[in-house]
Amino acid sequence: MVKNISFDIAALLLLLLILLSCIIRRMTNGIPNRLFLILVSFVLSSTIFDIWAVSLDNAGSTNFPALYAAHSGYLLIHSLVTSVYLLFEIALTDTWHKLRKGFLLQFLLWAPCIAVTALLVTNPFTGWIFTVENGYTRGPGFFVLYITTVIHSVYFIAYLSRYRKLFTRFKLLTISAYLPVGITAMVIQMFYPSLLVEMFAGALSVLLISIGVQRPEEVVDSATLLMKHSAYASDMKRTFYNHKHVTIVMLNIGNYASIHSMMGYDFAIQALDVVASRIREVNKHTGGKADLYYLDTGRFRMVFNRKYYENAADAAHLLMDVLKNSDFSGLDIDLMPFIVLARCPEDIGNFDSLMRLGADFHIRNQFSGTVMTADEAFSKNTLEIQNHIDEIINRGFQNHNFQVYYQPIYSIEHDEFVSAEALLRLYDEKHGFISPEILIPAAEKSGAIHKIGAFVFEEVCRFISSDNFKLLNLKYIEVNLSVAQCMHRDLADNILTTMHQYHVPSDKINLEITETAAANTQKIMTENLNKLNAAGISFSLDDYGTGYSNMKRVIQLPLKIIKLDKSFVDEQHNPKMWIFLQNTVKMIKDMEMEIVVEGIETEEMLRAFTDLKCDFIQGYFFSRPIPEQDFVKFIASAQMKKQQL
Repeated sequence: MVKNISFDIAALLLLLLILLSCIIRRMTNGIPNRLFLILVSFVLSSTIFDIWAVSLDNAGSTNFPALYAAHSGYLLIHSLVTSVYLLFEIALTDTWHKLRKGFLLQFLLWAPCIAVTALLVTNPFTGWIFTVENGYTRGPGFFVLYITTVIHSVYFIAYLSRYRKLFTRFKLLTISAYLPVGITAMVIQMFYPSLLVEMFAGALSVLLISIGVQRPEEVVDSATLLMKHSAYASDMKRTFYNHKHVTIVMLNIGNYASIHSMMGYDFAIQALDVVASRIREVNKHTGGKADLYYLDTGRFRMVFNRKYYENAADAAHLLMDVLKNSDFSGLDIDLMPFIVLARCPEDIGNFDSLMRLGADFHIRNQFSGTVMTADEAFSKNTLEIQNHIDEIINRGFQNHNFQVYYQPIYSIEHDEFVSAEALLRLYDEKHGFISPEILIPAAEKSGAIHKIGAFVFEEVCRFISSDNFKLLNLKYIEVNLSVAQCMHRDLADNILTTMHQYHVPSDKINLEITETAAANTQKIMTENLNKLNAAGISFSLDDYGTGYSNMKRVIQLPLKIIKLDKSFVDEQHNPKMWIFLQNTVKMIKDMEMEIVVEGIETEEMLRAFTDLKCDFIQGYFFSRPIPEQDFVKFIASAQMKKQQL
């Protein structure tokens, strides 16, 4: 029977195109890419051997060495394709460390491969798998090839099922399509032996992976040719999910924003390319053991397996030395490389903490030109809190650990305290007071900020409706709103409902939004602010001057008060800053808005901003944020002293 090799030829052409595509798209770095190339090569080689073997059979060749070589090559490589596919799956799940520890897993992977290889190598002498003397004929042991394929197929299904959460639904379907496509082709070829469709089915499976899984445009940054932020996030999620131990060299270019703003986009991209080249050179020099990533805004990462910790340490110090050198192939710049050497999960215990801590450690630390450990960059207590922040928040609700503190606000005109800012505090039994700088971003990320915000606002309304508050004769209480709260669809309705429940007049509430929120133009946020303003609630802009200002946006918002950030106070002795402050205060006054100065700690500061004609003062000079009962006593005492004067 003459067999048709048309499908084999089609498979050959398709596989060559896929191989060429991999090279053009630079899909050569990283274990998954390399194994995919090996998979393509195996299917391609199997197709070539099949074409050779069938061509010899169709021609009635009696060249027995060639026949044995062609058929043995086809059967060997074709039998091992499923094994390579399984290795590719293991690479995608990044579970090599678990494979190395599992004797049974290794046995089921390698024993069938060794058995098939041994049987086919000895077959010319035993004829147990096939013979060619009277035409190609299967031998009594041919079923062993099916058994090995079945073993690896079951292994493949079990592994994919175990780690299915690591894939999107589309990628899961794409990867698992190999088996139904292969089985369908096997059945077709069983009933129609002249149609050689198995290799074409294999080529289609590889094509599906190339389209659905191996997509470099999704994971490779076009400017640096390193893997991008989405790939880093996906790989690190998988790392923590698999309990894998890694060491990360975290590089943040501290002055990247300045380079970008002063030198322009093209220059910044050129600088990033130079840094990426240095990172590749360092990786090569230290053994090439790292996966390399460019996240964004001058942040790079080198990720090493735990056993390569020494390589990681060497890479970190070498990278620091290389980047401190200002000679960057004609780029006349000096970089500020902040580098942290962190072990996961020993130093940083979960994915969210890793992403939060890595974002801004260059802002929280002074540039020293030396490599920092995680303990040095973040402090041990901060790391401990970050690693357990979600647990701490949940415990805070369960044990009623959240409290609202109040910091009084002093009116210069009336020479008395007229309002206060409500501030959230969380005291955890294990970690003590939790810094709002850690708490709020974590709560926003987890969604707990809405529950926390509702708690704070209800506590404030309860306080305003109390007899104690009425005796204090305060005008209003300021309540902070986070960006996430402002963009919540039901924010305005929830606030108005709570106020109605406690019979709180709208003029007793002033809502604070940050400059970050003010710079946001989300429709939902604008609708919330307009609805609350229409109900009579006033607004303050907090942290004015921290760098997010968009004056057009500020003018459009329903603002009553502008709160000058503490950074203005800290720079008051700078003559240029004082000129800027004078003009800023005049501008705000001309727009008929009031001014609160935050961070006042000394009498000298108080006099300076009083002379500047600001309206309100807030800071440690008068009081730190204090619990409700202490705040009531403080205001009552201040009022009594004023009456006695």
